[in-house]
Amino acid sequence: MPDLREELAQRLARGERVALATVVATRRSAPRPVGSKLVVSETGELSGSVSGGCVEGDVAVQAAEVIEDGGPRLLTYGISDDQAWSVGLPCGGEIDVFVERFEGELPDPAVPAVALTVLGGERAGERRVVEPSEVAPGPSRVLELDGDRVFAEVLGPPPRVVVVGAIDTAEELCRAAKALGWRTAVVDPRPALATRERLPSPDELVVAWPDEGLCQLHVAPDDAVVVLTHEERLDVPALTAALPADAFYVGAIGSRRTQEKRRERLLEAGLEEDQIDRLAGPAGIDLGAHTPAETAVSILAEILAVRTGKDGGRLRDRLGPIHASA
Repeated sequence: MPDLREELAQRLARGERVALATVVATRRSAPRPVGSKLVVSETGELSGSVSGGCVEGDVAVQAAEVIEDGGPRLLTYGISDDQAWSVGLPCGGEIDVFVERFEGELPDPAVPAVALTVLGGERAGERRVVEPSEVAPGPSRVLELDGDRVFAEVLGPPPRVVVVGAIDTAEELCRAAKALGWRTAVVDPRPALATRERLPSPDELVVAWPDEGLCQLHVAPDDAVVVLTHEERLDVPALTAALPADAFYVGAIGSRRTQEKRRERLLEAGLEEDQIDRLAGPAGIDLGAHTPAETAVSILAEILAVRTGKDGGRLRDRLGPIHASA
């Protein structure tokens, strides 16, 4: 969304008229998640995506009409509708897309809030941003509120990958995580290694001992901590700080023998068995990774699987829809 916010701001500053299309609901297997957005300019230029190419053409046509008449539209696309062969979803899913002429500013997605957009009636397109506490907890979704059908888009900072160890794999891991739109940070006490010349990708580069650095970064539930140091004097303080924290993932590289020795050291450091059991070690999914870039993909794949509650298996072996309904 940050890029689309900038895109919208630039076009509006130039006096252009634009439409914004947003996926507000999905059913069965959908190619893009709820909240995905597509910006359509008055000249027909497209930025973003609501379906990965399946229905963008028709959405653009609808958006052009919305730009002209100003009336928002709630569109439904699916394999069963009359346009299935031309603009339907071959994956067999169904999506609802809200298209509106956009003249304001998207809320900052990094600030925790809920954006409420009215989807129908005379107030269609009205948007207000409220505190998360004002709406029942849950993901972005369509709900009934004060007699209106609204899209409640849950906003907040993206997940963060915190890496301990300023090695080449750290740079590859941060680069891959940023491609997902995630935040990144690297902690290492060695000034010669923790430099911007070696690690240009992290959002934050903290030169400190691991326990101190993790404390400075305030590890939170949306964080994944990955220990790459493979050195006991750094591993143990890093994991002693990370495992009792609220991070949704804590992983560390190293052989199985290293993991066994590490467990002994963590017990000696005062950690409980259940805390140590949280550790993903060796970190990563078995992809046959060898290079730093391959290792980064393996680790990030495991992090994503843990975050989404999946086991990281092969899609061809999965029973049921690939994408969950929302």
